[in-house]
Amino acid sequence: QVQLVESGGGLVQAGGSLRLSCAASGFTFSGYAMAWFRQAPGKEREFVAAVSWAGTTTDYADSVKGRFTISRDNSQNTVLLQMNSLKPEDTAVYYCAADRTFGRPRVGREEYDYWGQGTQVTVSS
Repeated sequence: QVQLVESGGGLVQAGGSLRLSCAASGFTFSGYAMAWFRQAPGKEREFVAAVSWAGTTTDYADSVKGRFTISRDNSQNTVLLQMNSLKPEDTAVYYCAADRTFGRPRVGREEYDYWGQGTQVTVSS
């Protein structure tokens, strides 16, 4: 049974930091690119960051470049999202997703095969 379980969300003041974690099971983790998406109330789910299967290539939405860092540990089947300098507009439910590709990580949500349940991140001003 495929599972992606996110953790690490919470309430933080603007300028603060959070680290999200996603634990994967039930599939060959090292054969998948991994990504984080987010969805704010009333908005579409949007791409945040992605990392290739080997962890050597990353991609970020312009809105988070220089503030967020995605990484993965294939020995632990986990993917992390370090979020610094958080802003109120970062408030959203954050989702972990897996895409079966050995190519460059993709940004379209329709490319992703598996999704987690999400974790809430709230940034107060």
